[in-house]
Amino acid sequence: MARSLLEGDESPVAARLVGNGPDAWIAFDEEVRRLQRDCGPWEGSGRLEARLCHPDGRVRMAALAAWRHPPLALVLIRCADWVPQVRDRARRVLGRAVAHHPVGNRDRARRVLNLPMADDPAHVLTALVPLALRLGGREHGGWGVEQLEAAVSGRYSLLAAWWRPGLASTTWSWNSLTPRQRGGMIDRLAGSADRPTRRFAARVAAACGHYDARELARRAATDRDPVTGRTWTDAALAAMAAGGPDDGAVDALLGSRFVAVRAAGVTALRRAGRAAEAVDHLTDRAGRVRACARWLLGQDGGDPYAHYRALVTDRRRVTRYAVAGFREVAGQDDGPLLHALLDHPEGPVRAAAVAGLRALGLDVEDAVLLALLDDPSPSVSREAASSLLRVAERLDSAALAERTGPEWPLHVRRAAFRLLRGRGGSAELRASVAMMTDPDPVLGLYARSTVTNWNWLSTLDEGEAHQAELGVLLARAARVLDVQRLRLL
Repeated sequence: MARSLLEGDESPVAARLVGNGPDAWIAFDEEVRRLQRDCGPWEGSGRLEARLCHPDGRVRMAALAAWRHPPLALVLIRCADWVPQVRDRARRVLGRAVAHHPVGNRDRARRVLNLPMADDPAHVLTALVPLALRLGGREHGGWGVEQLEAAVSGRYSLLAAWWRPGLASTTWSWNSLTPRQRGGMIDRLAGSADRPTRRFAARVAAACGHYDARELARRAATDRDPVTGRTWTDAALAAMAAGGPDDGAVDALLGSRFVAVRAAGVTALRRAGRAAEAVDHLTDRAGRVRACARWLLGQDGGDPYAHYRALVTDRRRVTRYAVAGFREVAGQDDGPLLHALLDHPEGPVRAAAVAGLRALGLDVEDAVLLALLDDPSPSVSREAASSLLRVAERLDSAALAERTGPEWPLHVRRAAFRLLRGRGGSAELRASVAMMTDPDPVLGLYARSTVTNWNWLSTLDEGEAHQAELGVLLARAARVLDVQRLRLL
């Protein structure tokens, strides 16, 4: 686009940048400047857009002074210019262009900024926000963000310094934004697909109290960005602290699928007079939420340990998250309760019991863990392998190598190979060579990577394997080794 502009293309730049986001304007500015600096002169160097991006600051300043309605996106970029004179003039031009944008020029604004047909300047400001946020990281780019934040919040804006009271009623001013206009602007920014823009909207909305507690909680529960969700959550809690508890807001927080939001909802139960509901969240899938529920239950005079113990001793009610919560409050004396769950019919419960015993530092017999290594549940096999890793050197490598055969389930092969790698030495090398052609691409990749980086001479020198056996393994591994290295070996 920059090259076609400088070669004399008369098509509007903004129309070709539609849908490419604010970064496209910044890239366009940099490329036009680079081409004019390195490859000039050009036929289209007299175009307004080319002059606004010229490497010479005097040309950029003259372009800002000579045109009545320059492209606002490029003017905003010049507001963060490294030349003070260009920067100051661009800010004056932007103030006049936005604060006094006449109705008759709405079509031009729509073309320049890709705006919908607007009846007020709020649409112009909304379109400028994403680009201003990108420029905010520059040395002089914070000015535009400050002005937009002031305009959206209803505070005094420096751009209003160029407002002239004698203008016709068809002229807009930044000071003329009504609460309804500002609210509509926040709504549009909060619904933007651009993540920095949504974060900006959340910060401004929280600061000026635009939404009530229930709406803040709803947005916190549904926003996929953790930073924005945290902003909405904090604002909802602050609104409930100032205006009293709101059961609808608390329920919205508790119903979120995001951990931080649910945890905030659990802590809000106390202020709402619903501390007794903490028991329902003791078995949440997130440890952070479980911790908040235990704290709340303790503040209400309850005993989290007693609730967890009642759950893990009832084989019909126990769940994997009940076992995980019990592990977080249990001691080594509670090991028998977890041992009793190793034969529970539910795989996730068995896996949580194995993880709980390991977390408490309790030893489980190797025979028991090896039997769990062949468990039909992948999570149980994975947890058993994690518990066996610390004693991998004393395990029977032949029995583990047998489990890497293609007739075994994938999760068993993965667990056995993990333990063989934990043993190291020739046992790991034999398993890696054997599994180079495993049907599972992940296992095959790990095996080939191990073989490729193996120190064969060290294995021979340390006597971990006989030379004849290493020769056989090397012949089988030849297809994954470099020719020169293979010849040397």
